Amino acid sequence: MTQPLAILAAGGTGGHVFPAEALATELLRRGFRLALITDRRGTAYRGALGDIETHRLGVLAPVGGFGRKIASGVSLVAGVFAARRLLRRLAPQVVVGFGGYPSLAPMIAATRLGLPTLIHEQNAALGRANRMVARSVATVATSFPEVRLMPSGVGARLTGNPVRDAVIALRDRIYQAPAERLSILVTGGSQGASVFAKVVPAALAALPDAVRARVELVQQTRAEDIHAVRAACAQSGVSATLAPFFADLPERLGAAHLVICRSGASTVAELAVVGRPAILVPYPFAADDHQTDNARAFAAAGGGWQVANDAFTPAELAQRLARLADAPRDLATAASAARSFGRPDAAARLADLVASLAGANGHTERAA
Repeated sequence: MTQPLAILAAGGTGGHVFPAEALATELLRRGFRLALITDRRGTAYRGALGDIETHRLGVLAPVGGFGRKIASGVSLVAGVFAARRLLRRLAPQVVVGFGGYPSLAPMIAATRLGLPTLIHEQNAALGRANRMVARSVATVATSFPEVRLMPSGVGARLTGNPVRDAVIALRDRIYQAPAERLSILVTGGSQGASVFAKVVPAALAALPDAVRARVELVQQTRAEDIHAVRAACAQSGVSATLAPFFADLPERLGAAHLVICRSGASTVAELAVVGRPAILVPYPFAADDHQTDNARAFAAAGGGWQVANDAFTPAELAQRLARLADAPRDLATAASAARSFGRPDAAARLADLVASLAGANGHTERAA
């Protein structure tokens, strides 16, 4: 039986790479051959993507001054020609893009070669690279029911945003509303978020003594902030576990009564799959303000509460935490709503689309 070849094209940040890795794992289970096209950052990740054939394109993102934008345009044209040669040689049955500027050249080349193509959008607002090819691909797979900036007339299919197997494994862990203790997980990405380092300890210090005594804090904190956060927690008597990175973050997510975090696409997807209520503070400088769209959708579904970065103050957070600590039923209701918003089968749904396109090309058979 012929093994179909799927090319995955993704930008080098985790938000693009992680769903690509989840899809890669599912496609490998189905007997696909895979190759990845990315940039230098994307080659640093391990897991399923670290084990497949990888090709790197040196396309510059159009950020910075006029000269950088000119250089970016030139590199994109060169990247399209390089991707075209690569795709002709590899002859894939389907090409899947995950956004990010490094995905743009291979997706443009694939559409011009007439190859079956699909893009996946992780956020509730269509990213810039995906917007540039959305009208040319066969399908746009989305992670949210509504996606802002989607061009009219584009065929879209809701699949959800694939998450790691370690997160899916926690899907059936029943949420236990807080009683004697209140476990709060604070995460701001692999490097932490400085706003959380400033606001969270001050908010906990402002809580009533009886509430503060119940708090068990697990906070992802930048290395340069960790000593100040530890000192502030010790001074207010808060039990705190702090680290710049938690290798067992999914497990800590499953143990949390409440999460305080940014609203990147992967974060929101993991909260929903596990079913944990969250206070979402969108990163205000995200491209096209997409984190606000993500947070708004999650909050509208009842899974948590959206707080603008400027409004995220110690006084506001303390007031909200004190109210939630006395309303465990509200937390349980939000947890249930978050879980209903989750799509644990997102990787399988996306793989079904990929397999359908590959089969439509007439060259492949699906693995038994």
